[in-house]
Amino acid sequence: MTVMTAAAIEEFLDEVFPHRQGTIEGVGDMRATMSLAIEDEHLRPGACVSGPSMMGLADVCLYVAILAQIGPEAMAVTTDLNCHFLRRARGDRDLIANARIVKLGRRLAVGEVELFTAGDDEPVAIVTATYAIPDRDEEDD
Repeated sequence: MTVMTAAAIEEFLDEVFPHRQGTIEGVGDMRATMSLAIEDEHLRPGACVSGPSMMGLADVCLYVAILAQIGPEAMAVTTDLNCHFLRRARGDRDLIANARIVKLGRRLAVGEVELFTAGDDEPVAIVTATYAIPDRDEEDD
Protein backbone atom coordinates (compact mmCIF):
# COMPACT_ATOMS: atom_id res chain seq x y z
CA MET A 1 0.00 0.00 0.00
CA THR A 2 1.37 3.41 -0.94
CA VAL A 3 1.72 6.15 1.65
CA MET A 4 2.52 8.97 -0.82
CA THR A 5 0.84 9.93 -4.08
CA ALA A 6 2.75 10.89 -7.22
CA ALA A 7 1.78 14.54 -6.64
CA ALA A 8 3.04 14.46 -3.04
CA ILE A 9 6.32 12.88 -4.14
CA GLU A 10 6.77 15.52 -6.88
CA GLU A 11 6.24 18.26 -4.28
CA PHE A 12 8.70 16.61 -1.87
CA LEU A 13 11.32 16.17 -4.60
CA ASP A 14 10.92 19.79 -5.73
CA GLU A 15 11.97 20.73 -2.21
CA VAL A 16 14.82 18.27 -1.52
CA PHE A 17 16.01 17.20 -5.00
CA PRO A 18 15.09 20.02 -7.40
CA HIS A 19 17.78 19.21 -9.99
CA ARG A 20 16.43 15.72 -10.73
CA GLN A 21 15.27 14.85 -14.21
CA GLY A 22 12.11 13.12 -15.27
CA THR A 23 8.38 13.27 -14.62
CA ILE A 24 6.48 10.89 -12.38
CA GLU A 25 3.79 9.17 -14.43
CA GLY A 26 2.43 7.06 -11.59
CA VAL A 27 3.12 5.13 -8.40
CA GLY A 28 1.57 1.96 -7.06
CA ASP A 29 2.21 -0.89 -4.69
CA MET A 30 6.01 -1.38 -4.82
CA ARG A 31 6.16 0.31 -8.26
CA ALA A 32 6.71 3.60 -10.04
CA THR A 33 6.76 4.81 -13.64
CA MET A 34 8.59 7.90 -14.88
CA SER A 35 9.33 9.50 -18.23
CA LEU A 36 12.16 11.69 -19.46
CA ALA A 37 11.62 14.08 -22.37
CA ILE A 38 14.85 13.66 -24.35
CA GLU A 39 16.69 16.84 -25.23
CA ASP A 40 20.12 17.55 -26.71
CA GLU A 41 21.88 17.29 -23.32
CA HIS A 42 20.71 13.65 -23.02
CA LEU A 43 22.24 12.56 -26.32
CA ARG A 44 25.56 11.02 -27.22
CA PRO A 45 27.03 10.80 -30.72
CA GLY A 46 24.76 8.79 -32.99
CA ALA A 47 21.61 10.50 -31.72
CA CYS A 48 20.99 7.95 -28.97
CA VAL A 49 20.35 8.52 -25.27
CA SER A 50 23.50 8.56 -23.13
CA GLY A 51 24.18 6.00 -20.44
CA PRO A 52 24.31 8.58 -17.64
CA SER A 53 20.87 9.87 -18.65
CA MET A 54 19.42 6.36 -18.58
CA MET A 55 21.05 5.48 -15.24
CA GLY A 56 19.94 8.78 -13.72
CA LEU A 57 16.30 8.23 -14.66
CA ALA A 58 16.41 4.65 -13.37
CA ASP A 59 17.91 5.78 -10.06
CA VAL A 60 15.28 8.47 -9.50
CA CYS A 61 12.44 6.14 -10.55
CA LEU A 62 13.43 3.54 -7.97
CA TYR A 63 13.74 6.31 -5.34
CA VAL A 64 10.19 7.40 -6.23
CA ALA A 65 8.91 3.82 -5.84
CA ILE A 66 10.56 3.64 -2.41
CA LEU A 67 9.17 7.01 -1.30
CA ALA A 68 5.69 5.88 -2.29
CA GLN A 69 6.07 3.00 0.21
CA ILE A 70 7.94 4.61 3.11
CA GLY A 71 6.97 8.28 2.90
CA PRO A 72 9.19 11.36 2.59
CA GLU A 73 12.79 10.41 3.38
CA ALA A 74 15.46 12.69 1.99
CA MET A 75 18.32 10.59 3.34
CA ALA A 76 17.48 7.29 1.57
CA VAL A 77 20.49 6.89 -0.71
CA THR A 78 21.69 4.61 -3.49
CA THR A 79 24.33 2.14 -2.27
CA ASP A 80 24.63 0.05 -5.43
CA LEU A 81 23.52 0.42 -9.04
CA ASN A 82 24.18 -1.98 -11.90
CA CYS A 83 23.08 -1.23 -15.46
CA HIS A 84 22.87 -3.59 -18.41
CA PHE A 85 22.55 -1.71 -21.70
CA LEU A 86 20.63 -3.95 -24.08
CA ARG A 87 20.11 -1.86 -27.20
CA ARG A 88 20.24 1.70 -28.50
CA ALA A 89 17.79 4.12 -26.87
CA ARG A 90 16.42 6.36 -29.60
CA GLY A 91 17.07 10.04 -29.11
CA ASP A 92 13.91 11.19 -30.88
CA ARG A 93 11.47 9.74 -28.29
CA ASP A 94 10.90 9.95 -24.55
CA LEU A 95 12.60 7.48 -22.25
CA ILE A 96 10.27 5.49 -19.97
CA ALA A 97 11.31 3.87 -16.68
CA ASN A 98 9.30 1.20 -14.85
CA ALA A 99 10.63 0.49 -11.35
CA ARG A 100 9.67 -2.46 -9.17
CA ILE A 101 10.81 -2.95 -5.58
CA VAL A 102 11.92 -6.55 -5.17
CA LYS A 103 12.59 -6.36 -1.39
CA LEU A 104 11.71 -3.58 1.01
CA GLY A 105 13.37 -4.17 4.34
CA ARG A 106 13.90 -2.02 7.38
CA ARG A 107 17.28 -0.67 6.24
CA LEU A 108 17.64 -1.72 2.59
CA ALA A 109 15.45 -1.65 -0.48
CA VAL A 110 16.36 -3.64 -3.59
CA GLY A 111 14.72 -3.00 -6.91
CA GLU A 112 14.90 -3.32 -10.65
CA VAL A 113 14.08 -0.83 -13.36
CA GLU A 114 13.33 -1.50 -17.00
CA LEU A 115 13.99 1.36 -19.38
CA PHE A 116 12.18 1.69 -22.72
CA THR A 117 12.13 4.04 -25.66
CA ALA A 118 8.53 5.32 -25.77
CA GLY A 119 6.46 3.22 -28.14
CA ASP A 120 8.82 0.21 -28.10
CA ASP A 121 8.11 -3.08 -26.32
CA GLU A 122 11.70 -4.22 -25.82
CA PRO A 123 13.74 -2.67 -22.97
CA VAL A 124 16.84 -0.66 -23.84
CA ALA A 125 18.37 -1.24 -20.40
CA ILE A 126 17.77 -3.11 -17.17
CA VAL A 127 19.00 -1.62 -13.91
CA THR A 128 19.23 -3.22 -10.49
CA ALA A 129 19.89 -1.05 -7.47
CA THR A 130 19.95 -1.02 -3.69
CA TYR A 131 19.00 1.89 -1.45
CA ALA A 132 19.98 2.37 2.17
CA ILE A 133 17.06 3.57 4.27
CA PRO A 134 17.66 5.45 7.53
CA ASP A 135 16.25 3.87 10.70
CA ARG A 136 12.45 3.90 10.82
CA ASP A 137 9.96 2.81 13.46
CA GLU A 138 8.43 0.12 11.24
CA GLU A 139 9.44 -3.51 11.61
CA ASP A 140 10.91 -5.62 8.81
CA ASP A 141 8.42 -7.97 7.13
